[in-house]
Amino acid sequence: MNAQLVGLGWGGIFRLGLVQTSLGAIIVLTTSTLNRIMVVELALPAMLPGFLVALHHVVQLARPRIGHGSDVGGRRTPWIIGGMLLLAISGVVAALGTVLMATSTTLGTLVSALGFLGIGLGSGATGTSLLVLLAKTVSADRKPAAATIVWFMMIAGFAITAGTAGAYLDPYSPERLIAVTAAVSVLAVFVTLIAIRGVESSINLPCAPADTPQRQANFKLALREVWTDTTARRFTVFVFLSMLAYSFQDLILEPFAGLAFGMSPGESTQLAGTQHGGVLLGMLAVAASGSLAKRHSGRLLKRWVVGGCIASAFALAGIAWGGAHSDNWNLSANVFLLGAANGAFAVAAIASMMTLASQGNDGREGLRMGLWGAAQAIAFAAGGFLGTVAVDLCRQWITEPTHAYGVVFLFEACLFFVAAYLGSAVEALGSETNAASKPLRFGDVALQEVMDGGVT
Repeated sequence: MNAQLVGLGWGGIFRLGLVQTSLGAIIVLTTSTLNRIMVVELALPAMLPGFLVALHHVVQLARPRIGHGSDVGGRRTPWIIGGMLLLAISGVVAALGTVLMATSTTLGTLVSALGFLGIGLGSGATGTSLLVLLAKTVSADRKPAAATIVWFMMIAGFAITAGTAGAYLDPYSPERLIAVTAAVSVLAVFVTLIAIRGVESSINLPCAPADTPQRQANFKLALREVWTDTTARRFTVFVFLSMLAYSFQDLILEPFAGLAFGMSPGESTQLAGTQHGGVLLGMLAVAASGSLAKRHSGRLLKRWVVGGCIASAFALAGIAWGGAHSDNWNLSANVFLLGAANGAFAVAAIASMMTLASQGNDGREGLRMGLWGAAQAIAFAAGGFLGTVAVDLCRQWITEPTHAYGVVFLFEACLFFVAAYLGSAVEALGSETNAASKPLRFGDVALQEVMDGGVT
């Protein structure tokens, strides 16, 4: 029996979503709250928290190794719990380092860096293992909805923690920061232990094919074998390129709204809320369509992935055009459409990871998921920064600022078009059977020469 046929019920999916909520609760404190305290209360350069946040992304290159470790052990629960424990402890260490910066910037930075390294490793271990567990226990028709649920519940963790913890942090003091961070971390671990308890053991998962212990435990050999799988390799490139495009406008959209449309800081902040509303709509649309199309969920996911990328590209082109015609262009509506396209594509990509990870039937689901998770993390780390660099470079050559931003948005649109091309080539994604060994094609044109020449 395939792992996809072993159906985890909606209650089990929501329970695993609580793990994502706990993960999001700690992440938002360390990447948002500590960032603000370093810059505002401690008057430190903004590049310092920027470096620490980037550090937590870069260390997630270890995700493939983490995923392989869970493959060898055969169980995901210990990695989820261990990762959450490391994340919780590291969150407190990062907060302690922030407090120490008030008296010694060097010592505080070193302690915080250690904390952010642990945050990256802990979130990588928990997130990767959780997605693998979902991939192995959720039926194919429920994977789009499951991806939406866990993503939405992580965002809920961001929102709930930001509101609740923020209230307890005022008036700010170092003691309050440590106490609030510790309380959130302990609560996150407690919720994770309750949520994950008995989920994996209650599902009769099929065993991986027989293999020699030496071969099974050899990470380099396992990584080489996964990378030679054309589906895994090309999907890795697709994930990196699409998520790079997804995050490229993170830090430039609000400044563009102010320059091109004369929006105030409050109005541009509301624009971000409009975009998030669109993201939620796109996510819900994917979840609903997946539940309705039970027989062809793989093909439907592929359409959402490709269609979401194409729609994102057209929305970005509209923003670029609107910058030159701001008097008669509804930027809010345009941004809402961009959010809807981004949300649909992103959650369909996560569901696709869950689908493809369990298609190999070689006991290397964790390694595959780790590989794609690492590609996503690095893309997120690079995307926002490269977007700002691209704007600065364009403004060196283009005197009109709105036109410079427009060029960058058009470049981002091109990235989405290329991502759509690569996504359409993943034929295994559109198949309801194991198609990992089939050649990947775009229409009738094989991409073997294009991708092999550029990737391997």
